[in-house]
Amino acid sequence: MQQVSPVSFDASSRTFLLTTPATSYALRVGADDVPHHLHWGAPLTLDHASALPSYDGVVSSFASTGGEELAVEGGARFGVPSLLVRYADGARGVEWHYEGHEIAGSELRVRLRDRHYPLGCTLHYAVHEDSDVIERSLTLRHLGAADGDDTIEVLRCDAAAWSVPAASGVRLSHTVGQWSGETQLRRTEAPYAETVFTSRRGVSGHFANPWLMVDAGDADETGGEVWSMVLAWSGSWRITAQRDFTGAPFTVTGGAGHDGIGWRLRPGESHRTPVFAGQYSRGGFGATTRGWHAYIAAHVLPRPDEPRPVVYNSWEATGWNVTLAGQRALAERAAELGAELFVVDDGWFGARTDERAGLGDWHPAPERFPDGLGPLVDTIRGLGMRFGLWVEPEMTNPDSDLYREHPDWVLHMPHRRRTELRHQLVLNFARTDVTEWAFKWLDRLVATYAIDSLKWDMNRAFTEAGWPAGPDAERLWSDHTRGVYAVIDRLRAAHPHLRIEGCAGGGGRADLGMLARTDQTWISDNTDAADRIGIQHGYSQIYPARTMSAWATDSPNPYTGRTAPLRHRFHIAMAGALGIGGDLSRWSDAELAEARELVALYKEIRPVVQFGEQYRLHDAVQYRTDDRVVVIAWGRSRGLRLAGLSPTDIYTDEATGAEHHGATLLTHGLPLRLPKEDGPSAVVRLRRR
Repeated sequence: MQQVSPVSFDASSRTFLLTTPATSYALRVGADDVPHHLHWGAPLTLDHASALPSYDGVVSSFASTGGEELAVEGGARFGVPSLLVRYADGARGVEWHYEGHEIAGSELRVRLRDRHYPLGCTLHYAVHEDSDVIERSLTLRHLGAADGDDTIEVLRCDAAAWSVPAASGVRLSHTVGQWSGETQLRRTEAPYAETVFTSRRGVSGHFANPWLMVDAGDADETGGEVWSMVLAWSGSWRITAQRDFTGAPFTVTGGAGHDGIGWRLRPGESHRTPVFAGQYSRGGFGATTRGWHAYIAAHVLPRPDEPRPVVYNSWEATGWNVTLAGQRALAERAAELGAELFVVDDGWFGARTDERAGLGDWHPAPERFPDGLGPLVDTIRGLGMRFGLWVEPEMTNPDSDLYREHPDWVLHMPHRRRTELRHQLVLNFARTDVTEWAFKWLDRLVATYAIDSLKWDMNRAFTEAGWPAGPDAERLWSDHTRGVYAVIDRLRAAHPHLRIEGCAGGGGRADLGMLARTDQTWISDNTDAADRIGIQHGYSQIYPARTMSAWATDSPNPYTGRTAPLRHRFHIAMAGALGIGGDLSRWSDAELAEARELVALYKEIRPVVQFGEQYRLHDAVQYRTDDRVVVIAWGRSRGLRLAGLSPTDIYTDEATGAEHHGATLLTHGLPLRLPKEDGPSAVVRLRRR
């Protein structure tokens, strides 16, 4: 079979073709030197792509605009611009000159510059031989001499604009939410005009997640064309969708930042955006999800093949009352249950006896740990578990030694009060002195106790996001995020064994930017099993199970007061990376014995849950590897139709020995006999014979 080049070019028509295993993406540099979108969908050859007509909006005051690879301001363009700039003389907009391109294996770089002003832009495209995901980003360059004075004001700089056929841009899928109710999936008709999804909080946020799916309104879990886009960024962001009546492509543009924030590009300086990746699938939402899961495992996660350990976290058991004796007692019970990693949460450091004090003073509380954390670490390791610790490096309390010494280190503005949320302020990680301080104490802490895992939290949004001494204060909205990335990257390079769980008041920073640096994400502070079903359903649309921290906790649930059987709480948590967060000192002997069995069951199914393909079923979720299938079911369905199986094979129930034909499981379903109690659930293990 002839090898197909991942990136090819037809010089006569100036057409580029990107080829993935099952899709094609084509663009053309037009006679106006503007890169125009041609095709994103089913496979094409370069000859096919070269013969495609370009979309040309009628140039008039009523013209629709769309179909450009990077929408800009200038001329008869009236759509959403991906790039907004203003020059020193007050001129705005861009007139592109095509300077050339480079193809390096599976990467394409298209080089442009403004016809008059010293602005250069490179559009970056990258594909992978094992994925239909296309990675896009751009680099802006100020082409003036480095010693020049004229800066270019950047008012908006998205990573990419994606185009979908107009007839297919009918429905949007996305998530909404709040604290303790994150990632609630919504599928709604796409309104005409502009629809904006955004976070203005300095983090990707609880209220929306930086991704979007587009379809014609006819896709479901098993079929239909779906175009999806995911932004790999952990700070404020904005994705804008545009639909109109004129037949123009449905467009989606997205990137870091939000409205009202601008910054200056200095002479000689470059700016690279985060990746705004896209995927086309003809297999509906299910295939779209599995495509993103595979891409994240292969090209995003730092250690994708590591089985995520069973965690015990002490927060819900102790709150702020963290003592050596109390943690040791919990560790003994956690080890008996089969926990593999014991994490001490908030309350172990400084003057931290409640949320009002101590953040920033990262040393063990002397009255609770007079000999440091060493004795506790020794106990935990002696019980056969690894040791983890909660930290919140980006925060400080006004009542802390750090703040008293460095009040200028927090985000603030002249003549404005410093708004406290949760009695804390945000440290400015755009400052190199702050990030250097953060790295040094984290490095020292990890090295001193050979810490195996950190839970990196971030519990509040930006307010008064200023930097009075900074050369370009509003850069901090993006530079803070880059500072966080830099500290984590340095820390992991210095301690290759270290694993990190990302957290931001629950799921406030669950995104590809953090997952490129962390092993999993704490997706919500809400551990109620009934609520978790919806939260986990929305999270799974893009992010794989191995990255999803999920705890079995107490009943009644500490957040909702809802009761549920222990088995049900564990079953729902088994759908991701299992953790335990209850007060084990209050669990009965019968509950502890049942929990031991459930932890053992999870360890047995863990390779399938964490590394298998995921299928969302009615009141159930299914995971499949080559020869094993795990189904976690809830509700009261008696016949649950499975997916992704071979109809000609026979599958054996590992618990009962019952045999099922694949064709029967696909058409008539798996017979279920769920208990009649509240919160019925079951875990079924099948093996292909």
